[in-house]
Amino acid sequence: MRAGPTGVLLACLAAVAPAASAGPTIRSVAEASVRVDHPLQAVDSVASRLGAVLVEPCPRFSSDAEWSQFEEARVNDVVLLMAHLEQAWIDAKAARDDTLRHEAKAPRRRVAEGRQLVDKLQACAAQNRASFDPLSVWLRIEREIPRRQAEIALPE
Repeated sequence: MRAGPTGVLLACLAAVAPAASAGPTIRSVAEASVRVDHPLQAVDSVASRLGAVLVEPCPRFSSDAEWSQFEEARVNDVVLLMAHLEQAWIDAKAARDDTLRHEAKAPRRRVAEGRQLVDKLQACAAQNRASFDPLSVWLRIEREIPRRQAEIALPE
């Protein structure tokens, strides 16, 4: 049985959870708030780029290389979005403050934009006569989230 995009997305987020389960250092609410704000600002920035792509018509490309470059940049945005969302959640849990946790968890609704972008990439690939395998893209996203998360986390 083949997993749909939603199942793969949930698997992506679940794959990141074991790394977080080791438990971050408990922090003051003020310190954790600074650490949560950083990835949440990045989420807004990435989501605005995704939103722009979602509302625009599919661009036309004259070569496979141009398509590949476009696809790579958009998939990178989805990876960044999900890595920042996960990092905000991890840092919020370290404070044990319900308000901060709520702030960090609320933007997770933006994961839907990642799903929408992959669907749009599939449609754009078809219009550009390019190959596109959404399952492979989701698996790649799943593999890259932990690495990206490590790159974006503020130092201890």
